[in-house]
Amino acid sequence: MAKVPLSPIGSPRDAFLDTATYAKNRAAMQAKDEALAAKRAQIALGWGESYVERVHKKGKLTARDRVDALKDEGSVVREVGTFVNHGRKFGKLESPAAGVVTAFVKVAQRWTIVIANDNTVASGSWWPRTPEKIQRAQEMALRLRLPVVYLVDCSGLYLPEQSTSFPGLTGAGHIFKKNAELSHAGVPQIAGVFGDCIAGGGYMPIISDRVYMTESAYMVIAGAALIKGAKSMHLSSLDIGGPEVHVHRSGCADVRVPDDQTAIAMIRAEIERLPSSGADFHRHGAEAALPHHAAHELEGLFPSDYRMTYAVEEVLARVVDRSLFWEIFPERGLEMMVGIGRVDGLYMGFVANRQGVIDDPEHRGAKKPAGILYREGIAKVAEFSRACNADGIPIVWLQDISGFDIGVEAERLGLLGYGSSLIYANSTNTVPMFTVLLRKASGAGYYAMAGLPYEPVVQISTPIARQSVMEGRTLAIAAFNTKLDDDFEIATKDPKERAEIEQGMRDTEARIEGDMDPYKSASQMDTDEIVSVSELRGWLETFAQCAYQATGYRTLKNPRIWSLHDLAALSEPRS
Repeated sequence: MAKVPLSPIGSPRDAFLDTATYAKNRAAMQAKDEALAAKRAQIALGWGESYVERVHKKGKLTARDRVDALKDEGSVVREVGTFVNHGRKFGKLESPAAGVVTAFVKVAQRWTIVIANDNTVASGSWWPRTPEKIQRAQEMALRLRLPVVYLVDCSGLYLPEQSTSFPGLTGAGHIFKKNAELSHAGVPQIAGVFGDCIAGGGYMPIISDRVYMTESAYMVIAGAALIKGAKSMHLSSLDIGGPEVHVHRSGCADVRVPDDQTAIAMIRAEIERLPSSGADFHRHGAEAALPHHAAHELEGLFPSDYRMTYAVEEVLARVVDRSLFWEIFPERGLEMMVGIGRVDGLYMGFVANRQGVIDDPEHRGAKKPAGILYREGIAKVAEFSRACNADGIPIVWLQDISGFDIGVEAERLGLLGYGSSLIYANSTNTVPMFTVLLRKASGAGYYAMAGLPYEPVVQISTPIARQSVMEGRTLAIAAFNTKLDDDFEIATKDPKERAEIEQGMRDTEARIEGDMDPYKSASQMDTDEIVSVSELRGWLETFAQCAYQATGYRTLKNPRIWSLHDLAALSEPRS
């Protein structure tokens, strides 16, 4: 019988990091975490307290009230897309979280994807990027076969911005295509209709397997105001498409309920009727366990200066159960660390960038920087990725990468070909993959390590993550290269021209540094969510549970017959 040889990894914090440095790092990270918490709290208010009060005075719940009532008591809501449209103005208005809450929510001990229109933001309207955010959540549900719960309270498109959210490939209509794809794949969809559901908001729940309507809800292709203008008819929206119409006449809804709370209770009852999670079966008798080295210590492990290094082994030791890990190919491709650990008792594959300086196998006795992909590391990661896919082991990518090796030797060694092999593997994998941007996510290395363009199920970023082709200073030098000499110093002797070049380089560097801010990435949907490093273990637990919840839709080999055992046997040194 082939066993998974998990071994202790990591060290006590004070064995590798002095208290003063740890405290300095932790203080810097906690400042980032406080800023993150403040931004989340502001977004959670939608358009503000007055709009929350307005909803409550109608006897209704807000979107986040509904999510809170739906979730299992004591469970954590894992919101994704919190910062979509963050910092973006539409005239004088903002659309916090793009006017919709999308989240992993545990309901009746089953993970679900919940999509809830924020009725405190323009009555739940769809803004630019709202459709894309909804579709992204639907795609997560499809990939993991998680039930979807729609909490619908949507007055359709925010019409002043309709041109950017209506017609394109991922425009509002694509939501309904995703509804159909989920249904075709057998993914349960349950909808609660709580208020205005006009046009697209009316279409959204229809393909769902169950549709509940409250007494104050209505679903219409066109609202009363539009009908009055087009046909000179004086009707209310409830007359046109309320529960009396759609539950008792049209059949477009299933059950009529008095209020929000009753609808939530009925949705919970529906989820309870679904199959329970397969996660416990796939623990193979193991019990979930916390890391031996405490996860909260991650706060002080990352240097406040991104140019400084840390040991990625210590990061892994604080996210895997009991700090036990099976490293594959430990003697090859030292810039990369790949292997298997348990998270909440469930096997997960890990790919991580080492930092610092490593031995150079191409030049005996020489050293080279890690955090870069070289030939052996690329080959190792590609083979590990393919094996995990064959074995059905979900993969977590822990990115802190500056890119691929470059230069004459890199080209001679065929890095383009090796990189293409890795990209092919990650592009064709069907196993769930989850990407974590710990710090740097630069150049083609970001792509090769399953960055968002390679469609991981979820990509999360820490508050110190930096997505870019290259760093600001490097890019400024590249942009002004024709003005610099061979030592990258400004070539001109003209004081005025020199001052203009210096200012131009400073401006370019500052702009690029701003572009690398994780909140800008999250606003543009270039990453799914920003999470504090102290939350990483919790997020990985959610990913593991979700990846193993549904059964029968993907390969899941038992650990005795993993391809990884063959790779490990072939890489063992002969005596």
